[in-house]
Amino acid sequence: MSDFDDEPLMMGESLEGWVQGKVDEWRDHFEANYSEKFDEYYRLWRGIWAAEDKTRDSERSRIISPALQQAVESSVAEMEEATFGRGKWFDIKDDYQDQDTADIAFLRKQLDYDFKKSKIRKQVAECLINAAVFGTGVGEIVLSEENEMAPATQPIMGGDLTAVGVNITKRNYVKLRPIMPKNFLIDPVATTVEDALGVAIDEFVGAHHVEMLQEQGVYRDVMIGTAAPDSDIEADDDLTMYHDDKVRLVKYYGLVPRDLLEDSDGEVENLTGDEDTGYYVEAIVVLGNGKLLKAEANPYMMQDRPIVAFPWDVVPSRFWGRGVCEKGYNSQKALDAELRARIDALALTVHPMMAMDATRIPRGTRPEIKAGKLLLTNGDPREVLHPFSFGQVGQITFAQAQALQQMVQSSTGAADSTGVAGQINGEATAAGISMSLGAIIKRHKRTLINFQESFLIPFVEKAAWRYMQFEPEVYPVKDYNFCATSSLGIVAREYEVTQLVQLLQTMSPESPAYPILIQSIVENMSISNRDDIIATLKQAQQPNPQAQQAQQQAQQAQMAFQAAQTATLQAQAMESQARAQKLAIEAELAPREVEIDKIKAVSANMDKGDGDEKEFERKLRVAELALKKRDQDARRPQQPTPAPMAQPQPQQELPNGNNSNPVL
Repeated sequence: MSDFDDEPLMMGESLEGWVQGKVDEWRDHFEANYSEKFDEYYRLWRGIWAAEDKTRDSERSRIISPALQQAVESSVAEMEEATFGRGKWFDIKDDYQDQDTADIAFLRKQLDYDFKKSKIRKQVAECLINAAVFGTGVGEIVLSEENEMAPATQPIMGGDLTAVGVNITKRNYVKLRPIMPKNFLIDPVATTVEDALGVAIDEFVGAHHVEMLQEQGVYRDVMIGTAAPDSDIEADDDLTMYHDDKVRLVKYYGLVPRDLLEDSDGEVENLTGDEDTGYYVEAIVVLGNGKLLKAEANPYMMQDRPIVAFPWDVVPSRFWGRGVCEKGYNSQKALDAELRARIDALALTVHPMMAMDATRIPRGTRPEIKAGKLLLTNGDPREVLHPFSFGQVGQITFAQAQALQQMVQSSTGAADSTGVAGQINGEATAAGISMSLGAIIKRHKRTLINFQESFLIPFVEKAAWRYMQFEPEVYPVKDYNFCATSSLGIVAREYEVTQLVQLLQTMSPESPAYPILIQSIVENMSISNRDDIIATLKQAQQPNPQAQQAQQQAQQAQMAFQAAQTATLQAQAMESQARAQKLAIEAELAPREVEIDKIKAVSANMDKGDGDEKEFERKLRVAELALKKRDQDARRPQQPTPAPMAQPQPQQELPNGNNSNPVL
């Protein structure tokens, strides 16, 4: 025993005594704090009347409004639809460093197949109902060995004959067993299953169940007898109890003192291989009517407890959560009181009553009011008998009952066409409906995330670990990361379809987003042939190979035409550039040509002149003017060529006989 242990073991204490003591303490805590409330929640959900549910002593009506029942069923239906509505309700992700996804796909398909065969969806739905009614859903992960039988044939007599029979294969299956909260006990200071000292399942089971496991060697072969009756752990305490052939079985999962486990001949096996000499050891202990049936260290390779639990709505620092019935409890009680008061008042106003003078009624007669009844009186009946009435029932009770029903829906978050009248069923604007549905959807998402993180993902992980440990031929032992997937609920999908339809009306059918929106609308529908319609839409979106080839050819021709046009324009541009360069060179050479012509003219005149300097200067000026005029004509823009004119006549020689050059 270690120094930190503040609860020393009693001398001669046994393992079954230690476990039973813990279970009794936890049972007393549950009975003192939760049992009475849970029983009333159960009655309100089932619509069962009890004397302790009266709101006043004079109350005679026993009616229970179905508002809370509708809220529970609507909320559970939303969770089921959000989890299982699309078929694929969980996904598996491998380590990001592992690039091989083939093993992941195989594991996902195999788990999905085994879960369908074990009817996991039905068992999860029952856990959801328990969570909505009592506030917490609890399930036990059970490993069951079953025989798989398949028809087969086998040749006999050397192949001359064929025998027809079945092949039997033993296979381990993981199942989820829902546990009623009244049958589940936990350490009062714990908030989760993992951080508790231990958890226990206390319930009645059939005696044959224990006997079969004793024959298989799972339980010890001890005489357990018959269990004493106890209404606190009965599944339905309103039924007549059955006292025969049942055993009170207590399954304890948690820490137990190592010494007690070893003294009880329990198998203490260290699966991790590390040195472990602590005071407590994780174990599984089963008691039947107080006698030890099984005691062993936790045999699972991950050392996890086979219990998964989740609160519908989290209550801080408490294991037991807050369910739909607890949320709508006060509104439901007020609604029941209103309805019962109205029914009691109707009984006083509708049914006929009669006041009479007892001294004037014949002795021995029974005064009853019914059709055809003859009443004998001593004297005038109008003086002896008088109808009596309490008045009329106020019509305001109708409005009050409707308002209380809306309060139930507001407190629980469940909505339907009658739950939020004036907001959902057509009396509000589109903006008001969107705001109301948005708030409802957000509340459902809170519960959905809590359910996935606390219940669904841990169950898938633990189930996969069980299959890896006990079915290694089918499930490879690897490190996987599990991720649960969910879809929108019914209310959320209807709201999303409305938004998508409004968005679709703003687009033309030729828009690329138009077929995508149509596909999204079909995906949110609950029609039976939804997958076929989606496949048809996807096929319609794929292009026709022939049309695609023709389009490619047209694109290639268009590209070739554009390339030819580009080449032509480039050639024209190059030609224009060459012409511009030529003109620039000619403009640059023009002054030089003028100088050359000037020199030639001067030289020619000097050769033909008579040596007179004045005459030479005059001719030089005339030549310069002629060259300037020529230069100006060359720079001036070209004008259209004029019509040909008559050639000028040659100039006559001067009378004085001078043979000089003519003036240009």
